[in-house]
Amino acid sequence: MHRRTFLTSTAALAVAGLTTTPAHSSTTTRARATRARTLDELRSQIASAGPGAFITLADGTYDVPADRPLAVNGRRGTADAPITIAAEHRGKAVLTGQRGFTIADSSYVTVNGFVFRQRATLELPLSCHHLRLTRNDVRLTDSDGLNWLLVKADHTKLDRNHFHGKATLGVFVGVEGPGGDGMARGLHILRNYFSDHTFTGDNGGEPIRLGLSGRSLADAGALIEQNLFERANGDPEAISVKSSGNTIRDNTIRNSLGGIVLRHGNRTRVEGNFILAGSNGIRVYGNDHLIVNNYVERVAGAGIVLGSGSVRDHLASDSPESRRGNDAPDRVTIALNTVLSSGSAISGESQRTLPPLGCTISDNLLVGDSGDLVAMPYQQGITWSGNLLWGAAGNGNIPSGGYRRVDPRLTTSGVRRLTAGSPAINAASRSYPSVNRDLDGHPRSGKADVGADEYSTAVPLNRPLTPADVGPSAP
Repeated sequence: MHRRTFLTSTAALAVAGLTTTPAHSSTTTRARATRARTLDELRSQIASAGPGAFITLADGTYDVPADRPLAVNGRRGTADAPITIAAEHRGKAVLTGQRGFTIADSSYVTVNGFVFRQRATLELPLSCHHLRLTRNDVRLTDSDGLNWLLVKADHTKLDRNHFHGKATLGVFVGVEGPGGDGMARGLHILRNYFSDHTFTGDNGGEPIRLGLSGRSLADAGALIEQNLFERANGDPEAISVKSSGNTIRDNTIRNSLGGIVLRHGNRTRVEGNFILAGSNGIRVYGNDHLIVNNYVERVAGAGIVLGSGSVRDHLASDSPESRRGNDAPDRVTIALNTVLSSGSAISGESQRTLPPLGCTISDNLLVGDSGDLVAMPYQQGITWSGNLLWGAAGNGNIPSGGYRRVDPRLTTSGVRRLTAGSPAINAASRSYPSVNRDLDGHPRSGKADVGADEYSTAVPLNRPLTPADVGPSAP
């Protein structure tokens, strides 16, 4: 990751009360730093803020009146000189009350380092673009049905925040867009910590819900990367994708009910994720997805599920309401993944009548100790090749020409990677021109190795994340 910092003078930093460099940002012009000691001072300084303004709020707990929120209205920074509103010291300015910030008709505004303890959804509306929430602690009132953050603004960045502690219906982050079928474009969700959602229902408690069924055909172009999910037990879907054209990469989901689910939409890439010791892995509906380089270990259910459909395809001519059915997978590629010690490695569904069509399951490394590795009720729409199977688990119903059974010679602790001499090395059955790296972030060159790991003695660049890697104190 390329690290960039604010260009501020020593004097400006002293005025701002900052003892460390602020969160990552585009290079800025010299900031005009001011310090607010009360909510009224903060309101006044926000109302006059222009490009490059850097406003800090003194440490303390502030009860924001319901009729006087902290309005950011008509404030416009620039890419090189954003407006920054920050806690004087990260995590020391606590906002309580009905709502904290209300943002409208604004762009290039950053909110940094606050503790949010409000009773109403924080919304980033359509009238805004290029907003950033960074290094905040978010734990709103645990009200049934309350979604904590709703993103409608294009080019929003959410990075290094901690969303935690919800026991009721509602999502941590919901993403929507214009009208009934549009999506916010260009969202970047990076290095956040999502933890401790204990809602006991079976739907509606996602940490991230990227779209809705009626918005599924809209291209969001979202990038969700390097986030950690722990004890995300509010929904079987930790990352619920209901839009098109997204990338979900290098995230870690640990000890959670939720997995990664492409519930609606097309053309999403799921790459380099770790799903460890949970209940659900990766589940796929819709068309033209690429599921590659993922590592799933000790998941109670299936590591990867290629779904079935109640409709063949969702169409632009369909009403948003009619897109609630499951879109059967077409032209989905599931390749170069490693699934270990799970309920099954790769499975399908038989509860719906429309099978996958034109899908490829190739060069995956599947290892298990019990049950069957593959349970795919619909076979006619799938091409299998080059998969490597091992362990006491049965093969299941994978076609005989689609695999070989041989010891992959994996390491025995931590992330189980290939060792020298593994039969998985240079053994892929297909070429993957769009896959130029492996699970570890190492380059894939020549003929790919089977599974998520390309054998290397280099230190991994991508690894399972811990709380020290994410959230307000992350690098």
